[in-house]
Amino acid sequence: MNQRTVHTLDAPAPAGAYSQGVIAGGFLFTSGFGPQNPATGEVPHGVAAQTTQVLRNVAAVLAEEGLTMRDVVKVTTHLQHLKRDFHAYDAAYREFFGDARPVRTTVGSDLMDILVEIDVVAALPGTRTPG
Repeated sequence: MNQRTVHTLDAPAPAGAYSQGVIAGGFLFTSGFGPQNPATGEVPHGVAAQTTQVLRNVAAVLAEEGLTMRDVVKVTTHLQHLKRDFHAYDAAYREFFGDARPVRTTVGSDLMDILVEIDVVAALPGTRTPG
């Protein structure tokens, strides 16, 4: 399979042996991003602020390829405290996606010192189905 990695300085650098994003099969797949500010490394407090920063990080990888959140077709979210934080997370999430409603899976996970981690799959131009 033909694939290519995507990297931007506008999102946090990988903390291990993985890429920020990979293009393959007409899609851009991002890694799971946490809420670190790429310029300062700071993590905001609260799930809403962390969700906002995570989605800014995801959007930066998409932008590197000329994509936006409207190109996202699948979202996977991990919440440290699923029941406690879901509504605040969902409200922040809606600010980024508006009426665009990609499919989404949200699960509770044991995260390392953060409240939210998100990865997405976005369709590249020419692979979207009209409708």
